[in-house]
Amino acid sequence: MVEQGLRQSFLFAIAALFAATIAAATELPGLAAEARSILGADQGVYIEAADGTVLLAQAEAKAVHPASVSKVPTTLALLKRLGPDHRFTTTFTARGRVLDGTLYGDLIVSTDGDPSLVDEGALLVAKRLMESGILRIAGSLRLQGPLIFDWHDDDGTQLRRALSGLTPPAALAAVRALEVASNTNDDPPGIRFATTTAWPAESIAGARVLELRGDRPLVVLRSQALLPLVKSLNDYSNNIFKPFAAAAGGAAAVEAVARSAVPAQMRAEITLGDAAGTDPANRLSPRAAVKLLRALEQELSATGHALYDILPVAGIDDGTLHDRLNGPAEAGRVLGKTGTFGDYGASALVGAIATSDRGTVYFAILNHNVPVPQARRRQDRFVRVLLGHLHSVPWSYQRDPRPAISRAEVTLSGR
Repeated sequence: MVEQGLRQSFLFAIAALFAATIAAATELPGLAAEARSILGADQGVYIEAADGTVLLAQAEAKAVHPASVSKVPTTLALLKRLGPDHRFTTTFTARGRVLDGTLYGDLIVSTDGDPSLVDEGALLVAKRLMESGILRIAGSLRLQGPLIFDWHDDDGTQLRRALSGLTPPAALAAVRALEVASNTNDDPPGIRFATTTAWPAESIAGARVLELRGDRPLVVLRSQALLPLVKSLNDYSNNIFKPFAAAAGGAAAVEAVARSAVPAQMRAEITLGDAAGTDPANRLSPRAAVKLLRALEQELSATGHALYDILPVAGIDDGTLHDRLNGPAEAGRVLGKTGTFGDYGASALVGAIATSDRGTVYFAILNHNVPVPQARRRQDRFVRVLLGHLHSVPWSYQRDPRPAISRAEVTLSGR
């Protein structure tokens, strides 16, 4: 009797498991065949509903190079370490004496590696320095900390050039528009760096000389908050993420955060040699990519934010998804992260779709050894098929059209 009972229990468990598998497989009839036909039977794709129901799993555990989808775990690590409201700070101080608008000494730039410091920010700093009475600098520009300027490592040369007003016309136009809107002086900014650093032999009698010891800030530039900053980088898939990941503790720390965010059996499916997607060692499986996307959503929701606050929405946001999935019945319904690295044969699209009946549906398509243009066409075609299987709705999202510099803070400090 005991043996018969055990046999019946075993058969019942097998039947229940089989029934559950069939139910999951028939959630979206025909989708598996569409995936094999459109993407290829050897290509990885994984789709999961909000309640955890697996809608499609094909080569879901196969870890391949994810290209810039590597930025998803980096985004998660940055939010966990710094929080969505963190601002990077660049402080300008000086050491020397100011006479008649000329600083005879050095301009000192202390930075924590703000990845968003660009021409517009430098022009605003120049304007504030001029407002403080410094029109010329007879000295050097000295760095304290790693400087990233205009998306590249800089030894100070490019920043000095921008402080001098030598920037693209578009940057000057953006600053002028911002200053006019703020009802401030619209004079073009530009600090002159003098060729001589010698203190004048004969000072003007009675002239006021200002002593600067470098102990108090002249101007403080604080970047826009981390959330919109990272969104802009994700929108364009900017590889400044590579040094930017240092703020999250480096690639090893990002990998550790990513592995801790997925089920134990998926942890070996995540390898990050760098946090931007350029290292040949990077690997990610489709199912791990979806779990990371869901972990990112959970981290965002803890502070009242959503995935569209940090990832591009197709057909709406500028960048890699602006011209993809942007048809009348598609635009605003898909958000995600692209990944492209032709040298590694990698092309990927990981994202989410809002639906009226299943909640959020998450998907990951990780192509390997498919030419990039062909892979993108296949991805978009398959996502369109997926949309046809779902009762999708537009995300409750509106793009912020303001220039990034308008969200930064430039403070002229008192001496």
